[in-house]
Amino acid sequence: MSSRKIKQEVLALLASADLDHISRAVRQYAEKDLVNPLFSALSRPEEMVRWHAVSVFGQVLPRLADQDMESARIVMRRFLWSLNDESGGIGWGVPEAMAEAMLHHDGLAEEYLHMLLSYLRPDGPLEHQDGNFLELPALQRGLLWGIGRLASRLAPLLVSRGVMADLLPYLQSEDGEVRGLAVLALGQLRAAGIRDALLPLAADSSQVRLYQQGRMRLFSVAELVKDALVQINLPLSS
Repeated sequence: MSSRKIKQEVLALLASADLDHISRAVRQYAEKDLVNPLFSALSRPEEMVRWHAVSVFGQVLPRLADQDMESARIVMRRFLWSLNDESGGIGWGVPEAMAEAMLHHDGLAEEYLHMLLSYLRPDGPLEHQDGNFLELPALQRGLLWGIGRLASRLAPLLVSRGVMADLLPYLQSEDGEVRGLAVLALGQLRAAGIRDALLPLAADSSQVRLYQQGRMRLFSVAELVKDALVQINLPLSS
């Protein structure tokens, strides 16, 4: 089958409402043949096509890594390049797809987690430049969603890498979705000692569109604060 035909079929599949059906259907294709269609889907205008591509990347890349780790590394390096200013692109969906792949494959996480975390951080002094800060709020949303996803399984590792301190500045963002997704990630980290940082957002009515288990859900930042405080076993009021 031609690559163009595969791309057409995969994009049509990703438009389906049923993620389980999509996950089963894409197994008819070789993992390497799915990479380009999935990259294309990340920049599609249809919201659910983009998010389903993120989910499917999280299934396909771990399988590819198990078959041929170097091929999976090439895809991860392509992700990184797309977030580089010199690429000429924007990198829509890339932090999310990177995180989803690492969530499901320890080897990919071991090699590339530090790069994903670098996008949270501004550049430091010349001798400590480990930051690749993403300035666009839309990219920050994807990055924070990805950190929250990884925290659901790798919270101790993320805490050991200093992610709590990296997330706190995002609570002050002018973008409501960025604030909400930072709250979500902090809650997933079970980050003790953040109550005082979260309480100023306890009445924040800004809306956050959140992709969970193949569906979009709508939350206020205040609702996410309440959930985060429950997760870390802290009361909402003094």
